[in-house]
Amino acid sequence: MPDCESIREGSFVLLFLDNRRSYLVRVEKSVKFHTHKGFVEFDDVIGEEYGTTLISSLGVEFVALKPLLPDFIYKAQRKSQITYPKDVALMVMFSGIGPGSKIVEAGTGAGALTTALASYVRPDGCVYSYDIRSDFQRIALKNLRKAQLERFVDVKQKDITLGIDETDVDAVILDLATPWLVVPHASAALKGGRSLVSFSPTIDQIVKTVEAMRDCNFVNVATFECIMRQMQVIRGKTRPHTLMTGHTGYITHGRKASRSNDEDPENVG
Repeated sequence: MPDCESIREGSFVLLFLDNRRSYLVRVEKSVKFHTHKGFVEFDDVIGEEYGTTLISSLGVEFVALKPLLPDFIYKAQRKSQITYPKDVALMVMFSGIGPGSKIVEAGTGAGALTTALASYVRPDGCVYSYDIRSDFQRIALKNLRKAQLERFVDVKQKDITLGIDETDVDAVILDLATPWLVVPHASAALKGGRSLVSFSPTIDQIVKTVEAMRDCNFVNVATFECIMRQMQVIRGKTRPHTLMTGHTGYITHGRKASRSNDEDPENVG
């Protein structure tokens, strides 16, 4: 049997109370983590396996879980809206990235999408993340350090609509207000056949982006909306949850190709 992974000092742990309440915390010796359900002593968890149940000072059970990528995304420090994991998953799939990929991303924001991309390109890939706001990037770097992924990201304070420094990249991934202004730069930076993926909250944005992509010889251009609905599962009462995260945005993707601009764009995609 393989050795189980144990919790060490300095490790991050997700203290799980229930489906609505959990806490992403860093384990430190002689420290107590206080909640409205009592405090948990970190000394009790150091050396234990992930999945261990802890009892708070008020007798409430917490489970010490190993954090997953969505935990770091949902619990990220932020000043701006983050990209939801449901959208991140599709964007990663459409981008075609993997270990060793070289990616250009804009904008950095709180670093939620950046964190996911960095996780997929390790151990020898890189995410070049553009944003014009240094305050956002400082927060993003804190979130990346928490997930231990900062070494796979090169943060660049620059307006990407003015150009992309990198060439021969494997994907360009955008989450910004005017993605259509970046499309020509993305075309110049991408390797042949590689993907541009853009996330936008409004239809006006995706129309302009798709038009720009067709003008720049992108093929297989398509736009999707991803809606995820959780189920309440109780015997005899199973049904969809009353509340859900509905519309978050539209995901547009396409691949760089060389073709004549006089081809009919309606035949592309």
